[in-house]
Amino acid sequence: MRKKEIMVLGSGVSGIGSVMLATKMDIHVFLSESNSIKEDTKKTLENKNVDFEENGHDLKRLIESDEIIISPGISFNKLKKSYPEIDSKKFISEIEFASRFTDAFIIAVTGSNGKTTTASLIYHILKNAGLNVGLAGNVGVSFASSVCNYSYDYYVLEVSSFQLDHSISFKPNISIITNISPDHLDRYNQDFDKYTLSKYSIVKNQKSADFFIYNSDCNVTNKIFSRVKINSKLISFSIKQNIGPKHAIYTKNKNIISSINKEKFMLSTDKIQIKGIHNLQNSMAAISVAQILKISNQKIKESLKTFKSIPHRLEHFLTIQKVKYINDSKATNVNSVYYALNSFDEPIIWVVGGIDKGNNYDDLIPLVKKKVKAIICLGKDNKKLIDIFSKCSELIISTDNMSDAVKSAYEISKPGYVVLLSPACSSFDLFDNYQDRGNKFKEKVRKL
Repeated sequence: MRKKEIMVLGSGVSGIGSVMLATKMDIHVFLSESNSIKEDTKKTLENKNVDFEENGHDLKRLIESDEIIISPGISFNKLKKSYPEIDSKKFISEIEFASRFTDAFIIAVTGSNGKTTTASLIYHILKNAGLNVGLAGNVGVSFASSVCNYSYDYYVLEVSSFQLDHSISFKPNISIITNISPDHLDRYNQDFDKYTLSKYSIVKNQKSADFFIYNSDCNVTNKIFSRVKINSKLISFSIKQNIGPKHAIYTKNKNIISSINKEKFMLSTDKIQIKGIHNLQNSMAAISVAQILKISNQKIKESLKTFKSIPHRLEHFLTIQKVKYINDSKATNVNSVYYALNSFDEPIIWVVGGIDKGNNYDDLIPLVKKKVKAIICLGKDNKKLIDIFSKCSELIISTDNMSDAVKSAYEISKPGYVVLLSPACSSFDLFDNYQDRGNKFKEKVRKL
């Protein structure tokens, strides 16, 4: 009898995690990479006796493999154009694969913005409460790698639309959608509806014993109920004061009020370490999870007071001559930048740019006119940004390197200003990733 073979596409964190888990489970696995594979990765594969190929995919294997685990960085649409013979039904995501080998209670967080902060905050609260919990997915380590190497009772997963696209039976015990706004439309043929349905699929396999936590202030998320059948228990959160207690968790008079599981919870918004309206929403989602799991109010409050902002997300890392420098490199879409600009009352020098993903900047124009004193465009092609924002700001500068961007910001800024790197674009034109972009920003600022 022929042994089942799984093919893994991509030799990054997700792909290698899948390979390691497959070998542990004694599944025959083959890795295929369209580019070259790093030497240390090759050694890892060789040590595990895993066959691999690089600089292209073997069509015969693509056709004959029983299942194909596709890494989130690979566009299935592009792959299909190159290999029209492939069967889309064979493709699964790494989170789908990993979920087959754990009985852990799964809390999955998706959304256009705030999912990393929300997942990290939930993890912080659960760990503080003494639970045996792991953090994985798009934050920390890959889910497959964690399942391979650890045994947790609970998992907090940050999951992207790309991972949800190829998830068949993946079923979180608690699913969360933080919000939905246009992002990654280059991967969805510029179709926001396709991207939205991808996010909605986080709830498709949930049962009546499961929970779905959602942001009722998000109009796009609210439309989920007319598009997808939802079996899980619903918990909505809202920061709109006039809505009040019809929601399980809401704000009133600068307090977060919640009564999930009939356990009354109240906390002043001033007690939350991470600032901004969006972080208030993220905190409410995390409180909801903690109350579902019956974590004490005292532990929840302790955790909210001690949680620190994640790197590259509105990270205030330095003040020079009374000018604050903020690293928000993780803001790779328009909605993230909207929240960032809204988080400051001070005049802003805005550093923006990179690879545009089909962005519509219209929603930013009023904020830019009101708050931004100068714009520094940082990218290989800044024409679109200059065309849109040149009439909105007193000064706009174009540059293609971080050193010049930081130098310009330093020269333009005045005491009391904020220099904000919040790019609205992906980083791959000039940097390895958003972390590299943020780190280089911090490095250049520290050398001023």
